[in-house]
Parts: sequence; structure tokens; C-alpha cells
Amino acid sequence: MRADLLALTDDSLITLANRGIFKRAVKENTATPPEVTESADGTVEAVFPDGTRTTLTPGITLEAAPCTCGSTTICRHRIMAVLAYRTVAADSAESPGTNADLGTAVAEGDADTGGQAPADNVIGSSAEIAAAKTGTTDDAPSAESPRTAPWSPAAFTDDELRELLGARAFTAAKKALRAGYRATVRRATDRDPVPAVELSAVTVRFLVPGELGYARADASKGARPDAIALAVWAFRLADSLDPAAETLEVTVGDSADGSTAVAAAATVLTPLADLLNDGVAHAGPALPAVFSAALRTLDSASARWPHDALTELLDQLTAYRDRSARHDPLHTAALITELVARHRASARDWVPVLGTEEAARTPLRHLRLTGLGARITGDSESRTVETYLAHPEARIVLTLPVTAAIAEGAAAPTATALAARRTGTARLADLAAGNVVTESAVRSANRTVRLASSRVARTSVLPSTGDWSTLPPELLITDLDAEAARLTTLAPAVIRPRVHGASLRAVTVESIGEIRYLPGEQRLEATLRAPTGTATITQTHSAAAPGALDALAHTLSGDAGAPRYIAGFLHRRHGRLHLTPTAVVAGATVVVPCFADTAHAIGSAAADIHRDPLSEAVTTALALTAEVPHRGIRHLPPSWFTRAAEAVAALRRVGLRTAATALDTLRHALGSARGRPALDLWVTTHLRLQLTADQL
Repeated sequence: MRADLLALTDDSLITLANRGIFKRAVKENTATPPEVTESADGTVEAVFPDGTRTTLTPGITLEAAPCTCGSTTICRHRIMAVLAYRTVAADSAESPGTNADLGTAVAEGDADTGGQAPADNVIGSSAEIAAAKTGTTDDAPSAESPRTAPWSPAAFTDDELRELLGARAFTAAKKALRAGYRATVRRATDRDPVPAVELSAVTVRFLVPGELGYARADASKGARPDAIALAVWAFRLADSLDPAAETLEVTVGDSADGSTAVAAAATVLTPLADLLNDGVAHAGPALPAVFSAALRTLDSASARWPHDALTELLDQLTAYRDRSARHDPLHTAALITELVARHRASARDWVPVLGTEEAARTPLRHLRLTGLGARITGDSESRTVETYLAHPEARIVLTLPVTAAIAEGAAAPTATALAARRTGTARLADLAAGNVVTESAVRSANRTVRLASSRVARTSVLPSTGDWSTLPPELLITDLDAEAARLTTLAPAVIRPRVHGASLRAVTVESIGEIRYLPGEQRLEATLRAPTGTATITQTHSAAAPGALDALAHTLSGDAGAPRYIAGFLHRRHGRLHLTPTAVVAGATVVVPCFADTAHAIGSAAADIHRDPLSEAVTTALALTAEVPHRGIRHLPPSWFTRAAEAVAALRRVGLRTAATALDTLRHALGSARGRPALDLWVTTHLRLQLTADQL
């Protein structure tokens, strides 16, 4: 029997074609299956009632298999041939892992002609019927798919890669290898028998053991021809480092020195020193132009993460000049610190710190996504809606941002109006709470995504009943204690990859504890109990989403149904896990609190506010050091040095002696230090305070 054909799972067939073609193939295969024969050399031929003939020759991929229907892409006949061959294999008892009843369960009413499948029409297995009823996707392997022996894509040779990709794509891959790149290697498991590699902006999956022709990247055809080679090389390194780990992050590179990117990251240091000396409040008109030149240098060197940070810093300078509420001195100080910290850390491992392997934008092929809610932010000039979409196949969260400008003198759009806005052809509210199938996604290096409007590459959204149980364990948390331990192993945020939604997770809810409202801080808190571990749910009132707080309280109370899952941003603070929700599954409904305009009364009593001397001391010190780049060293008033001495004493009182010494050293040095020495000393102090705050 043909092992390559039997290894093609339902999910793999959908990846090779699309869901619409697969559904139609299952339906027709159940009603009028083709006659299947297999010759001695392994050639499988399927003859259909209408005379169409499909030939599956060993060594020829499904796309290249000849079919008399004339289709130049994978047609339903090719899919039906594989499905029928599975049935024959099961009936002959030569494939013990297959299911002889494949395709016998068919839902009603498939009108799809082979393009996009818009609804819960025909599903080819009981697992898919269950998925249609619950609104989930098919990311887990189906029951009828045969199990295969463990194998590694590392076995593919460079000669095989060159033959598959062609000389140009293979040369591009070698160039990326010399520059170095980060990859997450995921080996085959019982849950997902297909090994995969997550690269910067694309995921590569190896659908059939030992068959390189069945390696697939989720980028559009021609967008990332080098990705398959990069994935194979990542597996080679992972196998040499730890062949047993199910998931392993690796930095791959031959002899990359990163000198171009590291030098580009250094171009911002002198203008940053000038900014620290003069201050944002006194920055001259020439400084933004100098930063813009550095921005172009970073872009040409593919230093993505410093490029993104400097872009935000320029926006902060513009916001201050325009007297916009968008300007935040603390955020400005954090961006300056990050740019210097990334340059420092690049001396050791420039690839993840500078993001040199990140492609700016990558168009993706057929995707199935799950909405995990949204968040609304903004000021008097604009509103931004970030919609979060789980990409189960890649085991990551993508962020879809949409910004609406507010005309001068006009009222800000309501949350309901923002929910009704469209991106591509879909409403934001539907995306945030639904199951999405799209062929028009374009992914950026920071895991943001946009949906293009296209008559050919459509996007469809199905309502979800909130069954997130099929999400991969990387995205669905049942053990909060283990997640807290994982967070402690991460590198400091200032040198991590700048990806949106990196800390967003869905959490299985065991129960919700006391819901309390802190009126002085306009914050709602509740206790979340997962099957293992607890976290504090926290949501602060925002004028951009005025109904979110009350909607969250109403949903957590169980009035709309018992909460089953909560999606949101997980982070550690004061030694505990805190979760800021983006969506709650209550009963069979996915609730997105930020889109609520109407209010529900919060019934629980206000809680007393217990002040934390540690947090207060560090917060005061951070605000004090953030004043330095805002005012400028040359413009610091005498009162700053007095307050700095008081902050030093406060830090010592609570036992933070190292932080106190750093701030005291800065206080004495700023009277005379200028230029790069002053920048280095200030960054060291502010960074120490930031890291101290993260550990509290």
C-alpha cells in the first residue's frame, strides 16, 4: 500500500486544497466513489462514473498528479482518489490505523463548487460534524487518519532542497542562513502528527513522512520560496541539540556576524544621547530628521525590532509637539531604554534581539482562525481596535489592528460603531467572536495581520459557540501554575521579539471567585480558578470602551451563562498572575466586553485599597528617572535632585538597596555627565528599576 497517500490526514488534504474542495470531495465520494486500482509499481488509478481518470504515481505530488478533468490545481477528483484509496486500504485490512467508515457521515446541503466553503455544509467525518456543531476548527488530526512512525525533516538533504526549490530560492535560503534566523521547531505528537516549524512570518508543515514535495508553507505561492529550506535546517539543529523535546526554539546560522544590523542599531545612540541632554520638551527641529535617517538605516539592515521601537519614539516626539494626549513620558523613557538595551544585547545574540530574520510582510494562503476577542484604545484623535485571532496551525495569536481617525470637533465613535466597522469584508465584532476562514491575510513581522478585500481571495466568518477545547496547549492554558513558571524563564521584555499578542492566551475556567470593584482606581477585579492554579482578573475603565467594565462584571457573574473560557493578556505582577480579558465564553456565547455600550450594574461591594510600599517606591523612582529624557539633563530643576534623594531613601527603606544605589549614582553624576556616558548611566538605572518593577 502507498504509505504517502495513507499519511495524508484530513487536515493535510484541506491544506493542499481547501475546505470547500474537501467537503465536496467527501460528499461525492460517499455517494458515487470512483473505482480504484493499484498496479505493481504502486501507481493508483481512480476512474469516476463520468469517465474522469486520476492517476497517482509514486514520487509525484498530488498537485502534479494527472487528471483528465483538466484542472491545473488540486481538484476534487484528486482528493476523492485519496479518500477512496483509504477506504480500499481499510477494507483490505492492510492499514490498521485507517477507518473503514471514512466519509459515511455527511451533513446536508453543500452548494460549494470548489472555492471557499462558506458554511457548515458537508463534513467528511464524525469529528468534523462535531466541529460544525460546536463552531470549532479541525486543527487536531481526525480519527480516520493513520498514525505514522516518528520521523524528522532533518533527513532531507541540501541536494533535495535545491532540486525542489530551484537555484534562486535555494540561494536566498542560504543568504538567510548566513544572516541567522530564529525558529520554533514542533515535532509530531499524538495530537498533531505533522511536524512543523514556526519561522518569523510563516509556518512550514511537513505533511507526509519522507516526502519533501509535501512540505507546505502557509505563505501564498511564491511569497516565501526559501521557507522550506529554513525549516529543514532548523530541524537539523534541533535534532542535534535536543532530539526528544516536542517544542524547541533555536537560532540557526552558519557563520553570521550580524555586523551590519549591529552597526545599524548603534546609529541611534548619538541622537538618543542628544535627546537625553536636551529633553523631549526642548528637542530642536533637526532631531526628528536625524532619527528618520537612522530609521532608514535600520530598515535597510533588516533590524526590525529597533526599527519598530524607533518608529514609536518618533510618534511620541510628534505627539508632544502636537500637544496630543497620546504622549506619555514614561513610555518615551521605556522606548529610549529599549533601543539602548537592544544594542547592548546584540553583541551576544543579535538575531532575536534585532529581529534580523523578520520579513516585513508575508501574504498567507488559506487560514483558519479563531477569534479571541478585541481591545479598544485611543485618545481624542483616534480609536484603535485590535482584534485577536488564534492561528491554531501555527500555535500563535495574530493581531488585526484597525484605526479610526476622529475629525476635529467630531464625537468619538462608540464601541458599537467600532464593532460594526469592516476590514476586508468582515465586521470586527464577527471576527473577534467567530471562526474565520480567509485567503486574503497578509502577516507582518510583529504578528499583525490585515485582511485584503478581494473577490477571489475571500474571507468568511462563522458564528462560534465558544468551544475552544481544540486550541493547542500553547494557546489554551489549563495549568496557570505552569504558565507562571514559564513566564519567569522569559528574557526581559526590552529585548524580546516585539510581537503583538505574545502574552495573549485562553484559559479554561473552573470557577470565578469574588467580583469586586475599586472605585478609586476604576478597576474591576475577580479571582479566576483554572483546573490548576489561580489568577487575578483585572480590568480598568477606559473612555475608549466605556461599557467594557460593566459588561465584564455581568458576564463573570454568570448571568449570561457560566463562564467556560477567558481570553486575555497574562502577565506577572506582585508575584501573581494577572489576566486582562479580551473575550469571555459564557455558555455558548463569546462575549467581547470592549464592544459593549450598555451598562450592567456591578453588584459587589467596593474593596479596600491596600497600598504596597515596594510598588510605590519603585513607581516613584521610575517616574523620576522618566523626567530626565522629558525635561533634559540641561534643564533639570534643583527640585529634581531633592526628590531623587528622597526616592533613594524610600528604596532603601523597603530593602531595594541595589536600585537605591543605582539611582543615587545617577543623581550625583547628572550634575556633570553628558553625551554617551550620561546615556549609558541613565539607561542602566532606568532599566534596573523597570526590571525590579517587573519582579514585584
